[in-house]
Amino acid sequence: MIHDCKAPVTRHLVLVRHGQSVANRSGLFTGLLDSPLTEQGRREAEAAGRRLAECNWRFSAAFTSTLTRAVVSGRLILDALGQPGLVPQSFAALDERDYGDLSGLDKIAADARWGAERIETWRRSYAEAPPNGESLRDTVSRIVPCYLRTIQPAVMGGDVLVVAHGNCLRALVMALEDLSPAEVEHLELATGSVRIYELAADTTIKAHWIDG
Repeated sequence: MIHDCKAPVTRHLVLVRHGQSVANRSGLFTGLLDSPLTEQGRREAEAAGRRLAECNWRFSAAFTSTLTRAVVSGRLILDALGQPGLVPQSFAALDERDYGDLSGLDKIAADARWGAERIETWRRSYAEAPPNGESLRDTVSRIVPCYLRTIQPAVMGGDVLVVAHGNCLRALVMALEDLSPAEVEHLELATGSVRIYELAADTTIKAHWIDG
């Protein structure tokens, strides 16, 4: 159950990772590749929407990345909520972290080329970037301005849904929860998972809770 007692204050930010993509299922480094949802991924997005609907969530605004797996997940969630008329705004700043030369490779191929230890460092660390790609720090540097400029003001006016990607959302969660680089290395966000934040009038985080 996602928080069965929603507070009367209506300044909430709901973050959802998209459902499973074809590249996720194949174990590929996806990044900016525009991989569509699998049937399981569609079910995961619909299930997230149903869980939110059970708690009577209604959104005044919604945002997604520009990538198909997030856009379609957002639409499925809003359909499950009975809000098909709410059209999300899509921003490239919410696109997944660019995996550069790792994009489209599976772990076996990547390990063979660069070594397992180096691959794990690129995957999980804050500051290290794969060749021609982004580090998590780089991702933070584009996500946070988008949040402050566009998403946070929307939250001040009502409950807001954001549907995006694992590393993109790790970057945003790092900023929202003031996580250290060491702490964010261990943060995992499953496909279809939901994180909810309640903001105070001064925009600080009053509370947060997690589903999945």
